[in-house]
Amino acid sequence: MTVSIDREYIIQTTADLVRINSVNPSLSPEGPGEAEVSAYVADALNALGLEVTTYELAPNRVNVVGILRGTGEGKSLLLNAHMDTVGVAGMVDPFGAVIEDAGAESSRNGRLYGRGAQDMKGSLAAMLGAAKALVDGGVRLAGDLLVTAVADEEYASIGMEDLVKNVSADAAIVTEPTDMHLCRAHRGFIWYEVETIGRAAHGSRYAEGIDANMRMGRFLAQLDQLEQELRQRTPHPLAGPPSLHASLLHGGTEISMYAASSHLTLERRTIPGETQAQATAELQAIIDQLAAEDETFKATVKPTFRREPFEISADAPIVQTLEQAITHRLGQKPLHTGQTFWTDAALLAEAGIETALLGPIGQGLHSAEEWVDVQSVVDLAAILAETAVNFCQ
Repeated sequence: MTVSIDREYIIQTTADLVRINSVNPSLSPEGPGEAEVSAYVADALNALGLEVTTYELAPNRVNVVGILRGTGEGKSLLLNAHMDTVGVAGMVDPFGAVIEDAGAESSRNGRLYGRGAQDMKGSLAAMLGAAKALVDGGVRLAGDLLVTAVADEEYASIGMEDLVKNVSADAAIVTEPTDMHLCRAHRGFIWYEVETIGRAAHGSRYAEGIDANMRMGRFLAQLDQLEQELRQRTPHPLAGPPSLHASLLHGGTEISMYAASSHLTLERRTIPGETQAQATAELQAIIDQLAAEDETFKATVKPTFRREPFEISADAPIVQTLEQAITHRLGQKPLHTGQTFWTDAALLAEAGIETALLGPIGQGLHSAEEWVDVQSVVDLAAILAETAVNFCQ
C-alpha cells in the first residue's frame, strides 16, 4: 500500500516547531521547557483526529501522546521524538527556521536552520506527517499507532521515564538523527563521584597536612591510563569502544591551607555487554593500588547516575520491517550503524519494547549552527508511514 505524503505540511510543521523556543530549563535557566511546543503538537494531533493525552510532569514539562486506533487485531507501533532542545548560546538566529540552498525548487529542498532542526523537531514533524498520510489516505491499521513526544531527553529523560509507565507497544522507532542510517545500538553512561581525603593544616605545617589535591592528581594520572586502555579494547561492532573523561574537579578552601578533600566528577561511557559493577571495579582497583603504595592515600568512588547501553538484533521484526520501508523509499538498503551517544531508545528497550532508531540527515547537533536536510525529513515521514502499514498487521 502506498500513502501520499504532504510535503508542504511537513516542511511548514518543521519550521513552526523550530520557531518555538523549547530549551530545556535544566540545561539553561532561561529555557521555557516544553509547554508551548507540546500545545502545538497536541493541537496538530487533535486536528488529525487522533486520541490525544497530555501528561504534565512538572511545571512547563509536558509529554504528548496521540493514538491512531487500529482494529485491535494487529501489532502496535510507537513513534517517538523529544521536544526539548539544548541552549542557544552563540547562535545567530536560533529560532529563524530559515531554508537555504533551496535553488529553483524553493522550499522543496535545502537545509532548514535553527535550534532543534535536526535534534529533533524535523523528526517530530515527520512523525506528524506520517500520521497525516495515514489519516488522509483512509488507512485503517490492524494495530494502534502511537505518536509520542516527550520532555527532557537532553538532561535526565523524565519524559521517557514517565511515558513507559503510561503506554506500551509491540515495537518502537525513536527518530533521533541518524543520517537515514538504521541505528541498532548505542552506548550508555555512568556518572561517578570520586573523593580523595586529606588533612587540613596551615600551609607551613608540612608535617601535619595531607594534600587531598595532590592525591587526586595521582588518581587522575592512573585514570588517564585507564582511559587510553579502554579505547584500545575490542570495540562494539556498531557503537565503538568504551571511554571515560574527567568532567568536574574542585578541592581545597584557601591558598595557605592543605586541602582536606578533593572532588572529581567523571563520566564512563559503556558499550553493550558492560555492567556498572565492572566499571566501578576498574575505578576501585586504581584506588586500591594507590592506597597500597601510600598509607596516607584515602579515597572513595560512588556511582550517582546511569543509563544502560542499547542494542537490537538485525533479525528483530521492527528492524526487518523498517529496513524494507527504507529500501523501498530510498532505492537501496540502509547502513546498519550505532551511535556513541545515548538516547531514550534504551529506556523503551528496558521496558520490553523492541526499538530501532531512524532519523534525518543534518549537522550541528548542540552547536552554534544546526540544520536538517528537508528532503530527508519528507523521506522519513514516508518511511514511518509505510513501516506502520506493514508492521501493524
